[in-house]
Amino acid sequence: MNKYHQLTREERYSITGLQRVGLSQAEIARQMGRSPSTISRELRRNSTTHDGRYRAEKAHKYASARRRRARRRSWFSPAQWQTVESLLRQKWSPEQISGSLRASGAWNISHEAIYRHILRDKKAGGSLFKCMRIMPKLRRKRYNSKDSRGVLAGKRHISERSEDIEQRLQVGHWEGDTVIGQDKHHCILTLLERKTGYAVIKKLSARTTEQVTRAASLALTEQAGRFHTLTLDNGTEFHDYKTLEARFPLTCYFATPYHSWERGANENLNGLIRQYLPKGICMSTLTQKQCDWIANELNTRPRKRHQFKTPKEIYHGSK
Repeated sequence: MNKYHQLTREERYSITGLQRVGLSQAEIARQMGRSPSTISRELRRNSTTHDGRYRAEKAHKYASARRRRARRRSWFSPAQWQTVESLLRQKWSPEQISGSLRASGAWNISHEAIYRHILRDKKAGGSLFKCMRIMPKLRRKRYNSKDSRGVLAGKRHISERSEDIEQRLQVGHWEGDTVIGQDKHHCILTLLERKTGYAVIKKLSARTTEQVTRAASLALTEQAGRFHTLTLDNGTEFHDYKTLEARFPLTCYFATPYHSWERGANENLNGLIRQYLPKGICMSTLTQKQCDWIANELNTRPRKRHQFKTPKEIYHGSK
């Protein structure tokens, strides 16, 4: 005896078509190799509510919604959800939680189930959603105006980078940017190694070339020999890049103005940092020790692209 399976979208289109040529429910069932009760139940449950006619696309939506509602009962224990919530509050993403639990052999839970749990918690007045990263802001496109942002003669464009940098084949190729605080002065310098995702964060009291060059020099010294190239945003705070190139064996590149996706890894890092330093916060009281703590939190999160190893493991293991 064949095992019953749910009607597919294609079968629902077949029902619609066979109805239109005047076949009875019994004839439709025979043509499709289905039980007459299956066809009868489908027409009774999933016909369009306002006029009673059967439409395949609408019927499929009704059936899918009914299955989703039926699955709302949680398959996980309170203790398991407590584990998930604890990791969410450590700023782990649902994918990181799902992958890490599966990799450790603890138990399996999909990242979709975790997202649904967060939404249910939010509807119930909970705060788990605040642990999720903030979406990057949309930038207004400026029409009929000349783009003069970051204009400085002699800068190497990102298109000049070699193919091995693009493909993240080696450790030592970094991206850099600044994240500003509410007072428009205190901010941070963010640096990200492209292959491993390893992050360095430096506190700045002002977004100036002097401050940025000093902080970048400190990072280069601390990570001795591990910087080969640095791809930067077009802000004027990076216009003293030649000083860095003179002090260290480093080549700097610059992205196209307003093309943040060209430094996608660094933009993603900035979004993750906003979980700890939300937009609108003043960074005047932020310390370097706190910056180091945030960087360590991010560097010790498991990453899907590293088979749920951490950036710190990959970065230090590549020496």
